[in-house]
Amino acid sequence: GLRLQLSYTLRHQHPVEYTVPIQLPVINQVFGTSRAVKISPNSPVARLRPVSGKYMLGEVVAVRVPLLHLSNFQINDWPELSTKRYALMVLMLPSDSARQWHVHELELVEVVADQVAVALSHAAILEESMRARDLLMEQNVALDLARREAETAIRARNDFLAVMNHEMRTPMHAIIALSSLLQETELTPEQRLMVETILKSSNLLATLMNDVLDLSRLEDGSLQLELGTFNLHTLFREVLNLIKPIAVVKKLPITLNLAPDLPEFVVGDEKRLMQIILNIVGNAVKFSKQGSISVTALVTKSDTRAADFFVVPTGSHFYLRVKVKDSGAGINPQDIPKIFTKFAQTQSLATRSSGGSGLGLAISKRFVNLMEGNIWIESDGLGKGCTAIFDVKLGISERSNESKQSGIPKVPAIPRHSNFTGLKVLVMDENGVSRMVTKGLLVHLGCEVTTVSSNEECLRVVSHEHKVVFMDVCIPGVENYQISLRIHEKFTKQRHQRPLLVALS
Repeated sequence: GLRLQLSYTLRHQHPVEYTVPIQLPVINQVFGTSRAVKISPNSPVARLRPVSGKYMLGEVVAVRVPLLHLSNFQINDWPELSTKRYALMVLMLPSDSARQWHVHELELVEVVADQVAVALSHAAILEESMRARDLLMEQNVALDLARREAETAIRARNDFLAVMNHEMRTPMHAIIALSSLLQETELTPEQRLMVETILKSSNLLATLMNDVLDLSRLEDGSLQLELGTFNLHTLFREVLNLIKPIAVVKKLPITLNLAPDLPEFVVGDEKRLMQIILNIVGNAVKFSKQGSISVTALVTKSDTRAADFFVVPTGSHFYLRVKVKDSGAGINPQDIPKIFTKFAQTQSLATRSSGGSGLGLAISKRFVNLMEGNIWIESDGLGKGCTAIFDVKLGISERSNESKQSGIPKVPAIPRHSNFTGLKVLVMDENGVSRMVTKGLLVHLGCEVTTVSSNEECLRVVSHEHKVVFMDVCIPGVENYQISLRIHEKFTKQRHQRPLLVALS
C-alpha cells in the first residue's frame, strides 16, 4: 500500500515496469474523483522516456479504475463498496500533437475505465477459478491415490482374515482337541501341568482369533445382528454355568439377581448378547483375586440416564440393564476412557499382569452399539473393584405372555452320557490333522471310525454299515451338496440303511 506499480506497452515494445510513491499529490487527485482528470505530462506517472526539447509533450488524462473483488459484488451497493482499492489508467496523446482531449472523450474514458474494471474482475475470477481447478485436480489425484491405497489395504486385510479364518483356526482347534484327548490319558503330574498349560494357551489364542474376526466384520459393517426369540433367564444361567468352573478355582462366589419384572422370552441376537455378558463377567473373574461377583439384570426405567444416553421404551421393546459388580483390581478413573479401546494397556499393574484388556471390551462396546444401547464402567480406583453396566434394546416376545398361561413345551434333554459304543462312522476330511482330531474325539466316545480324504473315496467306501458320515464342507471347488445327493442315490433301494450325513465346517 506504499508504492504504486506502473506498467505499459507502447507500439509493440517490451513491457516496462517501475514504481512510484502512492502518496503523490497527482495520485490522490485522481483517486479522489470518479471523473477522468487531465494531469501534467511531466507527472511521474506519465513519464515514459526522456523526450528531446524540440517535441511538445501531448496531453495526458488519468482515471481511477475500481479493483472489484468477488466479495464486493453486491448489486445494491456497487460501486460504493468497491471504491477502497484502485488501479490507475493513464492515457497519453502523441507528442507534438495538435490534438486535445474533449469533454465527450473524457466521458468515454470514464466508461472505458468502468469496462476495464469489469474486465479486471473477470480476470481475477478466472484466475481464482483456475487456481481452484488446479487445487481440485490435486485433491482428486490425492483422493484417487488414497482410494487405491485403501483398496490395497482392504485386500490385504481380507487375505489375512481368510488365512486366519481357515489356515490358523483349523490347526488351533486341532491343538485344543488333541490336548483335551491327551488330558484323558494317564499322565504324570508334570505332563498334566504341561498339557493344561497348552490347552489354556490354545483357548486364549482361539478366543483372540475369533475376536479379531468379529472386530474386522464389525468395522467393515458386514456383521449384522441375527434376531430371534430366546429365553433370557436361561441365557443368564448358561453364562454362569460357563463361568463358574473358573470362579470356583479362584474361590470367587458369583450371584445372579434377575428382577421379577424381567421378561422371560425376548427378541434379539442371543449369541451376541451372550458374548457381551461372557466378556464382562469373564473380565470380572479375571481381575478379581478375592471377594465376590454379582450379576444383576433388570428392566431399565425410562427416567434412568447414563452418560448422554436416553432410554425410550415402547410397547414392542424394552431396554435390558445388566450390572456386573466385582471386588477386584479396580481401575484408575483416568484410565476408564481408554478401557474400551482395542488392546488398551492401562497403568494398572493388575491389568498388565492379567494380559491387558485385549479386544473383549472393544467388541462388547460395538455389539452394544449395534443393539442401540450404551456401556460404561464405574470404579473408585485401584483395589476398590469396579462395576460394568450396559443397556441393550430387546424386543418383547408374544411367547412371554403365553408361557405364563400355558407353559412352553420343553425339548427333551440329551443324555449327558450317550452310548455310542460300536457305532460305525465314516469321516471325510481333506485335512489330515482335522481327520485325526475328529477320529480321536469319536473314538473317545466309543465309535468305530473309518477316515477318507476325498469325495470320490468317500463314495467308494461308504456302505450300509456306516450309520453316520461326517463330511468336510470347506473343500474348495467341490459342491458337497452334489456329493451328498450321490450318497443318497447309492442307497435308493435300501433307504432305511442310508447313513445320516453331518456337515463339518
